Amino acid sequence: MNAQLQSTPVSATDRIERSLVVEAPRERVWRALADAESFGTWFGVDLKGQSFAPGRHVRGPMTGCGHENVFFDAVIDRVEPTTHFAYRWHPGAIDPAADYGKETPTLVSFTLQDAPGNRTRVTVVESGFDQVPAHRRQEAFRMNNQGWDHQMGNLARHVAA
Repeated sequence: MNAQLQSTPVSATDRIERSLVVEAPRERVWRALADAESFGTWFGVDLKGQSFAPGRHVRGPMTGCGHENVFFDAVIDRVEPTTHFAYRWHPGAIDPAADYGKETPTLVSFTLQDAPGNRTRVTVVESGFDQVPAHRRQEAFRMNNQGWDHQMGNLARHVAA
């Protein structure tokens, strides 16, 4: 993998941003993001039989990360073919006994741009951490700050394969 991950500290508390140039054309990267089953493959969630469309709720168990009792639970926000994909979710929602439904979700937004050499720049921004309840905010931010480094690497490997 010849991709170099860039971190942009935009806000100390509200926003995580990562940008990466991957060794794949934009259409391939788009399929990895916008097709629910492909997304699940690299993200580590079972979304078999589901699809992404604005307003649609998707849910599936996490796989292979030590959090198999945790569910990926998101509402698709935007699907703009080959350029923008976004969803809303509750970051750090790993306690099966907690009711996260009363919390304001963060927005995860992927933007794709062409890069030289038939490669693609992928930028992910997760924003809205300042709306996460104070007792969970710092840990949710920490988990996802590390998590996006891992997930962007997963995406790069998936589309390069």
